[in-house]
Amino acid sequence: MSIERVDFGHILRPASEAGTEHPRAEPVLGYLVRRPEGVLLFDTGIGRGDPETEAHYQPVRRSPALGRVDIIVNCHLHFDHCGGNPDFPGTPIYTQAGELARARAGQYTFDHLVAGGGYVELDGEAEIWPGVWVVPTPGHTPGHQSLVVREPGGVTVLAGQARDFASEFSTDWMARATGAGPYPQWLDRIAEFRPGRVCFAHDQAVWVREQVASLGS
Repeated sequence: MSIERVDFGHILRPASEAGTEHPRAEPVLGYLVRRPEGVLLFDTGIGRGDPETEAHYQPVRRSPALGRVDIIVNCHLHFDHCGGNPDFPGTPIYTQAGELARARAGQYTFDHLVAGGGYVELDGEAEIWPGVWVVPTPGHTPGHQSLVVREPGGVTVLAGQARDFASEFSTDWMARATGAGPYPQWLDRIAEFRPGRVCFAHDQAVWVREQVASLGS
């Protein structure tokens, strides 16, 4: 069993969108999950957009050799997360039913990235392999979902873009723990799994749950 980060390249988020003084380079990350049941790919990279989108985000794409992939889970269906879906014809692609319907309705993503069959539509949480759960984490999009993976050493959450940065997730975690502020309701379900680490689609940093050992007297 293993989880491997996949570098699909990066986008350049304009300052006006990032809320920063300068444009912000953001990695686009996927994850390979290797299990006895097979190989799962979480997100598939940056798709080709129209000229306006290309100019807006100035994507730099990488096409790493992935080898065999048995199933795919997309956190959501924006072009920088589902871009490689057409490269896996016949491979089951797990998404929330509402997310797929919205993507196919237009003005949401690029039609060629979500065309064709192969989609497995979920309605909420599902354990797709033993110890591997898809959990809805709405916010960035209404149909956003994360992946929870139980390993012998603990639980890892692949959070996609449920939060852009590990620091934002940490703020939510502390708000829930202390009652000192609002936090997304999906965090209650994620916390039930007692994750040891949480990984993100646009942040190379990893959130790690602090383990405090008693020092005794």
